[in-house]
Amino acid sequence: MKTDNEKYNETVQPNTAFLNELKDKLPEFFTKDGSFDLDKFKNQLKEKNINELSEGYQLDFIGKDYARRQAGEMPNTVIVPDEKQNNGEGAHSKNLFFTGDNLEVLRHLQNGYLSKINMIFIDPPYNTGNNEFEYPDTFEYSDNQIRDMFGLNDEEIERLKSIEGSSSHSAWLTFMYPRLVFAKRLLVQSGTIFISIDDNEFANLKNICDEIFGEANYVDSFIWESRTSISNDSPISLNHNYILVYAKNLQRLQWYGDPLKSSEYKNPDNDPRGPWKLTPLDANKAGGDTVFGIVNPKTGKEYFPPHNRIWAFNRDGIKKLMQQGRIKFGLHDDSSPKRKLYLNERIKKGDSKTPSSLLKGVGTTKDGTNEILKLFNSKCFSYPKPTSLLKKLIKYTSKDNEIIMDFFAGSSTTADAVLQLNANDGAHRRFIMVQLPEKTYHTNKSGKELPVQGSRAAYDAGFRSIDEISRERIRRAAKKIHADNELTLPKDFDGSFKHYRVVKPVKQTLEEIDDFDPNNTNLFTDMIDGFSSKSLGIDGDATGEDTILTTWLAKDGYPFDANVEEVKFDNYTAHKVEDNRLYLINEGWTADQTKELLNQLGTHQLEVQSVVIFGYSFNVAELRELENGLKQLDSKVTLIKRY
Repeated sequence: MKTDNEKYNETVQPNTAFLNELKDKLPEFFTKDGSFDLDKFKNQLKEKNINELSEGYQLDFIGKDYARRQAGEMPNTVIVPDEKQNNGEGAHSKNLFFTGDNLEVLRHLQNGYLSKINMIFIDPPYNTGNNEFEYPDTFEYSDNQIRDMFGLNDEEIERLKSIEGSSSHSAWLTFMYPRLVFAKRLLVQSGTIFISIDDNEFANLKNICDEIFGEANYVDSFIWESRTSISNDSPISLNHNYILVYAKNLQRLQWYGDPLKSSEYKNPDNDPRGPWKLTPLDANKAGGDTVFGIVNPKTGKEYFPPHNRIWAFNRDGIKKLMQQGRIKFGLHDDSSPKRKLYLNERIKKGDSKTPSSLLKGVGTTKDGTNEILKLFNSKCFSYPKPTSLLKKLIKYTSKDNEIIMDFFAGSSTTADAVLQLNANDGAHRRFIMVQLPEKTYHTNKSGKELPVQGSRAAYDAGFRSIDEISRERIRRAAKKIHADNELTLPKDFDGSFKHYRVVKPVKQTLEEIDDFDPNNTNLFTDMIDGFSSKSLGIDGDATGEDTILTTWLAKDGYPFDANVEEVKFDNYTAHKVEDNRLYLINEGWTADQTKELLNQLGTHQLEVQSVVIFGYSFNVAELRELENGLKQLDSKVTLIKRY
């Protein structure tokens, strides 16, 4: 039989993600059967501020509809907790590290972390044409299914499938599109995403970000001086990268800017209000009585705003500033009027300095490499970002307790930067890192392991995949922070993480799921063990029950630090979450357990709103008895069956 997620994914269309978002924000335009009422929507737009141009600009590429469909699909993987890490050094940590395909991880996080991430930084693969990027996602649908989904002919299907393993612009955009859609959903309304990119895909990236986040939410782009040495292999030495900045909602953007520099404020006239500096008095906003002459009372000279500009204050506002001695005509009364800004007033208001779009003096990739060298005594990761760059970006959007995410974690520079900032200012920022377990080696025909290109140092250092480097960096960075800040480190400093692997079930488990018949009176196979870390061939000591429960908690919108309690029904162990849901996963449930459950619910010893069962663990008789018993309760308790 098909799993619940497989059944759902078969119904997904390219606009499913968009319609789901629309339904969440504008439910009044949907009918009972979930259809969008276009006529009602059009009616609301009449005589409103709507752009009625019939033609518009948008970016199209091979695979766009497929990418849009991916953004609406449910995960087809499971979340396997690393019990050794999570019950050991990471037992009390609120930081999270996911090993796996970031598209699947983002799907898993959509419920529990919807609109909860404050800042996202990503450094995706650059499409340079030097094998740094090849489209990695696979088409899991037959030609007939693709034809039905998108209405494509045979030639168009071949064009779509041609991007698999390709490094074309279309392939890169198809790869990035659904990941950015999910990223937008995860951000809080005041949140920000920073995306590092080079010239090869800058224009295309901005186009799809304009489409996904909205042109109005484009903040700007930083130009980061990523190297200082000059390269002679091209007419112009490429010494920079871009960092695109988008807000979830520009009107609610949380932005702190750069710290004020007291050295920029002087007091040459011994003003009793303290150091000050001059700022322009003109602005570019129209409206009001804001274009007039301002007379210098000492020289009699009259000044007007520059061409196509206005004064930032009306006549009464300027008069008040003049009376307060807050307008100066230069240091020698020979230039246009400017306004005094006092340092102490700005500090009281918590003001900051607007940052420059040119990011210089925040480290280069060479500095990032030196940080790796100091931690590992090896260049085990190529072209890492420096923590100084990430710390600056994080401080633009974060003060305390925010969640910082990086779903192209690489060597975990972002996590290192979060730990350093928390150690310095005592804040409680948390990180979520996601990294694909890219191997540092391949096996030749003789069965011998050989390092892949560019990974010799990592392989020689004993790392068999990039995610291993990423997690080890966090451990070593935390150890260094403890050593460097032994006396000043906050007692509740969180220098660890919980670890989860996101993987597909093995073929045998999938075959058993396909063959499962819920109407069978007997259960022939223990379906649960197929989800244990041992059966999945990965480290972590997780039982199948651990994996299923963790996956379901994410599906049901619980964060990874949700309070989960064991509840006993004779010799059967169930799990209760936040007095809300009871999960029955293991086999062995009998009529006696049903009787005990109904008794506890009926006498209010146990308070839950729903009971969720792993359908493969229940035969039809047990299931009917449980279902009928719950229906007879005075308090409504919903039974949810999952496959």
